[in-house]
Amino acid sequence: MSRIGKKPIEIPQGVRVNLQDGELRVEGPKGKLSMKVHPDIKVSLEGNIIRVERPTDQPFHRAMHGTTAALIRNMIKGVTEGFTKVLEVVGLGYRAAVKGNNLELSLGLSHPVIYPIPPDVKIEVKENKIYVSGIDKERVGQVCAQIRAFRKPNVYKGKGIRYEGEVLRLKAGKAAGKGKGGKK
Repeated sequence: MSRIGKKPIEIPQGVRVNLQDGELRVEGPKGKLSMKVHPDIKVSLEGNIIRVERPTDQPFHRAMHGTTAALIRNMIKGVTEGFTKVLEVVGLGYRAAVKGNNLELSLGLSHPVIYPIPPDVKIEVKENKIYVSGIDKERVGQVCAQIRAFRKPNVYKGKGIRYEGEVLRLKAGKAAGKGKGGKK
């Protein structure tokens, strides 16, 4: 059995869970989230505990079993604590600022990059670090990936937008060696 899927999911105080017509709704102090449950996976509510069960041991059912349980845990954590990811803007003259409902990025291009902030995500900038937070883990990760795609870290100099704690393996530049096809 899936080790993640077979563990019962405890519902904390202040969180309401509703299961109706194959749709799971979670409501907490930070907001509301909903998810369609795959028809093969059985989700049951017993007091303040959610149980996820699968019909067979087929690889697809095993995968959906663990995935469904993990998604439900993320929904509960999202409506109680929320999720935050941090992006670092690294490079001389590279800057980020929030102006109104837009994130304005100066990334060494001929023009500033303007990213409209989605309504379900909150973005703050402090000392060239972009803090992306929200209740939906998937949405926070997607927004971070979109922002990072504007200028991925350069493998030679390390400049660009990277996740906090991301380790880059920098490549060596062009070696100016003697006797490599040049004049002697």
